[in-house]
Formats: sequence, structure tokens, C-alpha cells
Amino acid sequence: MILTVKTPIIIVNFKTYEKGTGKAAVRLAEIAEEVSKEIGASVAVAPQFTDIERVARKVSIPVFAQHVDPISFGSNTGHVLAQAVKEAGAIGTIINHSERQIKPADIEAAVKKAREVGLITVVCADTAETSKKLAEFNPDFLAIEPPELIGTGIPVSKAKPEVVTDSLEAVKKINPKITVLCGAGITVGEDYAATLKLGTEGVIIASGVVKAKDQRAALIDLAKAAHVK
Repeated sequence: MILTVKTPIIIVNFKTYEKGTGKAAVRLAEIAEEVSKEIGASVAVAPQFTDIERVARKVSIPVFAQHVDPISFGSNTGHVLAQAVKEAGAIGTIINHSERQIKPADIEAAVKKAREVGLITVVCADTAETSKKLAEFNPDFLAIEPPELIGTGIPVSKAKPEVVTDSLEAVKKINPKITVLCGAGITVGEDYAATLKLGTEGVIIASGVVKAKDQRAALIDLAKAAHVK
């Protein structure tokens, strides 16, 4: 049975940043949990594979993997098994992030494999057209992230709001049950609030939190914005 998470949600992708690796990953996850409880906002984290278990043992907020491969048990050296990240403590996984893109057929297979083991799926798309195609695979979440804006500090909600609204419309026509998130360039609460006003139900954010001088302050700013639509 697939778990559910509360929305609007902030998913913090640790990527492979130094401030989100090893002991720093655990500390950042603890900060995320503290902010979640303090503000009453839904916050999840996506650490590296090697940190999933240690993070999941320390916090009760949702933990996501950054990727899974569409494979089963067997001879698949170097691949990421959905069952393995689930057993490590992840409740879901990101699929097809712009920094880890896979073929449409593999996305569909990865979504199916994740669903079989009970993982929530967050599939990433870069355009409204891609969003429409990937919505046909029925992921739990679909995240709109134009890659050219990732890490720029220029939020998609301001630079390309039509990508968000067009994607929302396309996805909901295919499956209104899919929860649509937004990413790329989101750094402050104002950016998050703007994406919610466009109709999304959360964000995926990375450098805006992980690389922030004050990670707690950055998360508090974002979490508070969830209550201002």
C-alpha cells in the first residue's frame, strides 16, 4: 500500500552537495523535521542513497530516494533497486530529475516498479508537453522543472509561469489525481508562495536550502509561505 504525504509539501533534494552529505545530511534532515513541527508545514528530504538509512533512523518526516532504476533482483551492478531504498527507509523516490534523466520507457517501468514495492513516485518533467506524456504513467507527483532555471535563483513561477500553468492543465486532463509540484530557481518563501498561487501543491528545492548560510532560516521562510496563498 502506498503511503500518503501531506500537501503542500517542500521536498529538499540534497543532491551531492557537501552540506547535505554524511553527518551533514543527518543534521539537515533534523533541521527539516524541527521546522516542519514548528511551523506545521509538510517537509520531506531526499538524501544520497548512502545516507537514506542513517537519515531515516533519525527523523520521522518523509525520506525520498533521488532515483531508482527499473530493475528487479539480479545481476544489475551499479543500479539502484527500489526494494533496497524502501528497506533503507525511503517512502518514495524522485524519477527523471533533469540531472538524472532516463528514457520514457524506463520512466514508466520505474514508476511501475516503485509502485509494486510501495514507494511514492515524484516524476520530473521540463515542459508542458513532457508533463502530458509522463502523466500517462500515473505517478503520484509530477514536478515541473525547466532545467535552464535550476540553480539560477530565478524562479520558474516568475520567469516562465506559463510552463507551470500549461503543465498543470495538461496533467489534470490526463489524471486529476496526480499532485503537481514545481521546481527550478525556487529559493525563498516568496517564490514558493507564487508557485502555490499558480495552482501547484508544493516544491522541490535544493541549493536554496542545502547551500544556504542558515539552512534553518531558509526552511522557515519557505515553510511559512505554505500558509500564504
